[in-house]
Amino acid sequence: MARIVIIGAGLTGLSTAYHLEQLGFTDFKIYEKERTVGGLCRSVEQDGFTFDYTGHLLHSSDPYFSALLKDVVGLESFNTINRRSYIYSHNTYTHYPFQSNLHGLPLDVIAECIEGFVLRPKEEQTDENFYDWAVRKFGVGIVKHFFAPYQKKIFAYDSKKIAASWTSRFVPDTNLKDIIAGIAAPTTNSSTGYNGQFLYPKTGGINYWIKKFAEKIKTPIKTKYCVESVDTKNKVITFTNGDFEKYETLISTMPLDTLIKMTKESSSSSLKKATPKLLCNSVANFNLGIQDTNVSDKHWVYLPESKFPHYRMGFYHNFSQNMAPTGCSSVYGEYAYLRKTHDQVKQTVEDAMKATRKLLNVSDAQVITQRTMHISHAYVIFDFWREKNLPLLLSTLESEKVHSIGRYGAWKYSSMQEAVLDGKTMAEQLTGKDHEAVQEQESIGDRGSRVHRVTSS
Repeated sequence: MARIVIIGAGLTGLSTAYHLEQLGFTDFKIYEKERTVGGLCRSVEQDGFTFDYTGHLLHSSDPYFSALLKDVVGLESFNTINRRSYIYSHNTYTHYPFQSNLHGLPLDVIAECIEGFVLRPKEEQTDENFYDWAVRKFGVGIVKHFFAPYQKKIFAYDSKKIAASWTSRFVPDTNLKDIIAGIAAPTTNSSTGYNGQFLYPKTGGINYWIKKFAEKIKTPIKTKYCVESVDTKNKVITFTNGDFEKYETLISTMPLDTLIKMTKESSSSSLKKATPKLLCNSVANFNLGIQDTNVSDKHWVYLPESKFPHYRMGFYHNFSQNMAPTGCSSVYGEYAYLRKTHDQVKQTVEDAMKATRKLLNVSDAQVITQRTMHISHAYVIFDFWREKNLPLLLSTLESEKVHSIGRYGAWKYSSMQEAVLDGKTMAEQLTGKDHEAVQEQESIGDRGSRVHRVTSS
């Protein structure tokens, strides 16, 4: 039996384990269903190419997270990159973000966007959905030509049925001055938005730094342990291999809907009724290894138009030259779907790859290798049922000593930085200790010990 059991060795689970140890707590066990750690922050190698499970980029705005990357991995292991991202629409590339970079678009589109911004409604509505929020922020023209079609593609859901609460730092603001300036000439200012500058490992794909992080954890990580059931009354986890583990407190980073399905509930709870209402889409991530060094100089491109089935494509070889063999390029694309059959998804991915090759002027003969990876839980749908009921679901689990945390555990949209900080917060909450205070105390103790050795000599 362990006092604390952690389910999932993705980034949030690893962070929780790491910070528990840093706080001096070792009475815990951590289990992972896959053969390797990292969750969706994984990379695979194929025919000399390295493909991530979609584009994962490190954005660091928190001083503690930046210090952790430096201490655990070493900043010399990363490329520091200024973003080159674009939108492709109306047969032209415009700089990101769309709302501040209309240069190159047809004049009638530009006119619609300016008029819509000037005449946009100013008052916030009660229970504002994403579509209305975007119209209020940017006007009907910008919404028509970018936000409405793009959000429909990335969420595979009606934007009028989605709350705007997920936007926070993910959607850059604009103003009339910036719009006018972005019409006169394209702006290349990468400081706009949270992802203006990012880090990416020089070798090994995004999983490189995850592996380095995992190496800092002394407690063995038990892999190939898939949860079959969670008995919250008797506090027992049963695994599909027949093993089981008792616990006092459970930290789950598996998707919330999966956890609820596996939970044997106490008589007072009714969590399972909520499972069908927890909505998220899936993503098919296709990857192409191409015999051509000049496919693109961009990092990624947003694709709002319906003629492209996928919502985004990116270029790993521009993150790191080691992601592709010499003389080659590496392209990925992301297609989001909800309630589609296997055959429907397969056909759409084929259509998306064909559209990508055509856009990039790549022949079939130039494609050295290709691989499609499926992500069953991709983007959480921030519908209004979630807004109203999610806090109660999480608090009900907490009352039974189950903490569901992380991007999918807490059923939210978050970054790698936030995943690490979620684990840190959880460890501090369970131990009643503050990580920075503990580190400072140890530092004082080390200095005192050195002083004692010097004066004694």
